[in-house]
Amino acid sequence: MKELLATVKENRQIAEGIWAITLALPEPVGRIRGGQFANLSVGDGSFPLKRPLGVCSVRGDDITLCYQLKGEGTHMIAQAKAGDRLSVLLPLGNGFDLGDAEKVAVIGGGVGIFPLAAVIEEHAGKVQFYSYIGFRGRQYACLTDVFESGGRLTVATDDGSIGFKGNAVQAFLRDGKEIAPDLIISCGPPVMLRALKAALKDNGITTKCLVSLEERMGCGIGACLVCACKKSNGHNARVCKDGPVFDIDEVEL
Repeated sequence: MKELLATVKENRQIAEGIWAITLALPEPVGRIRGGQFANLSVGDGSFPLKRPLGVCSVRGDDITLCYQLKGEGTHMIAQAKAGDRLSVLLPLGNGFDLGDAEKVAVIGGGVGIFPLAAVIEEHAGKVQFYSYIGFRGRQYACLTDVFESGGRLTVATDDGSIGFKGNAVQAFLRDGKEIAPDLIISCGPPVMLRALKAALKDNGITTKCLVSLEERMGCGIGACLVCACKKSNGHNARVCKDGPVFDIDEVEL
């Protein structure tokens, strides 16, 4: 983990309300795994806490962070221009460990697709991915080319404007047993992860499943406890430090 002053290379809108900012890091930070995140400064110093943003892509010393415009902080980040310098703390948290898996089912919803895209990019050509990503509608769809590069992609939309009409979990259940993945990885809103956990149990799917939790974060290093979640054993875990990736049976959703 390092705090660096990075240079903005590009900051652009990629879907309705969704932006991607690419930063050039001044020095290497070691391996960044899909599922890890970065804390990015807003820019003018008026916000004391950095914003936690998911890593979508790592190419050399360039990293791309994707974010949804939601609140004053992210709207200010969207104003950053090429050449601006922003403070960034990374890599934070624990990413997805695919182990020896050869076939991986990927289930993502909304902004939860961001860390999953980094997993695809990291392992494309070495792992066969079966991706199921869900959006509210066509206007919110993004990063589909990344998921297509990893294998088979099914897009789901709530309104049916693209692909399967329904959500990503429903799309996966349609052919989950047929593809027989070695591992399932997922990230999305809590309601989606709860639906996934219930669906796996109800359908007798015992494949190991790793999930990345979306929680409000403060410090990003486990000190403030804003992001604490409840584990199945009754103990608490810090999503930013102990996660954000957990076994789905390890946490209460």
